[in-house]
Amino acid sequence: MQKRAAAKIIVLVALVILAIALTYFFVEHNLYKVFINKQKALKFVRSFGDYSVLIFIVLQILQVVVPPIPGDVTGIVGGYLFGLIPGTVYSTIGLALGSCLAFGLARLYGLPFVEKTLKPEKIKKYDHFMTHQGAMISFVLFLIPGFPKDFLCYIMGLSHMSWGEFILISTFGRLFGTVLLSVIGSFVRNNQKVPLLIILGIVAIILILAYVYRDRWLEMLKRKGSGPPTDPLSEKKS
Repeated sequence: MQKRAAAKIIVLVALVILAIALTYFFVEHNLYKVFINKQKALKFVRSFGDYSVLIFIVLQILQVVVPPIPGDVTGIVGGYLFGLIPGTVYSTIGLALGSCLAFGLARLYGLPFVEKTLKPEKIKKYDHFMTHQGAMISFVLFLIPGFPKDFLCYIMGLSHMSWGEFILISTFGRLFGTVLLSVIGSFVRNNQKVPLLIILGIVAIILILAYVYRDRWLEMLKRKGSGPPTDPLSEKKS
């Protein structure tokens, strides 16, 4: 218990220092605009030259750990700057590290920390996954476009899911969307207009269907995954 308390203090101090540094960095470079504007993102990443890959991976980590930050722009930027395969690999590394960080923070600090990080309505909406260990259902949610995967990383950290299961689910569950965004960026890079229009049309249809039916799919998945609770919320309020 003493080691766990010491670990919490160390992580908390590190997070405070990191938060101060990131706040300065965000303000100094108008970094939030990087996440919502493709041209600004391209310019920002390119400005670091040989370190552009590292900076891109850090951006992908941030867009997972800070849930309100949208990640679609950075995914496309990866495909544009580095090409399909390298862009997918670098995105996957960043997303995997960010997912593990979110999962680990939730696992270390519990429900009180997650309640401060996520909106209460989000936690309530996905509380099923705090009280039922559903590895397969969680994997399906990661596969479906439009579901808040970054939120799920925090929520899964409150469950009894093992690190191994989480890493497999979050990494491979994100892969389809990651490849899709890298493909779009790669098509833009190579000025492949016809394939780009086709893939954008497919993505638009998928996103519309996911948005319209996501609540219905969520309820269906909850019913399929119903069973005896394995991780009551009361266990995570400490």
